[in-house]
Amino acid sequence: MARKASRKSAKVSKKDAAEPVTAEPKLLSGGNPQIPKADGDAPVQAYIAAMPGWKGDVGRHLDAIIERSVPDVRKAVRWNTPFYGVEDQGWFLAFHCITKYVKVAFLNGTSLHPLPPVESKTKSTRYFHIHEDDEFDEELVASWIRQASELPGDTCF
Repeated sequence: MARKASRKSAKVSKKDAAEPVTAEPKLLSGGNPQIPKADGDAPVQAYIAAMPGWKGDVGRHLDAIIERSVPDVRKAVRWNTPFYGVEDQGWFLAFHCITKYVKVAFLNGTSLHPLPPVESKTKSTRYFHIHEDDEFDEELVASWIRQASELPGDTCF
């Protein structure tokens, strides 16, 4: 019984947030926007709009690459972080503002080829950091996104 309830709550939701986020978000440490937990594109766009300075450009760029690479992507905000997933498969990617970079987390990153460059304390997660003025290989990032979206995702969120 417990397993069934856990799987149901872990599915990526199709529904959009019931109401758009309207209040000006507080910026937490590293400039990370504080956005309430919600499903859909609206809270993710609110998060991206609140990302400070150059980080907002990175967020918009990442969101566009993800949408192009995974046309039916599902979105949500959990723990002040945008998550991207595939219906009934779980979450495959999240990103977060850190003081000097945007941390892109591939939740099943150890299965990607080539491996994203930064290790994690979490066994299967790998990171890609984007600093101000970084020019990154968009095709490589899109490849990681496509690969990650085709794998079973993380259902803990």
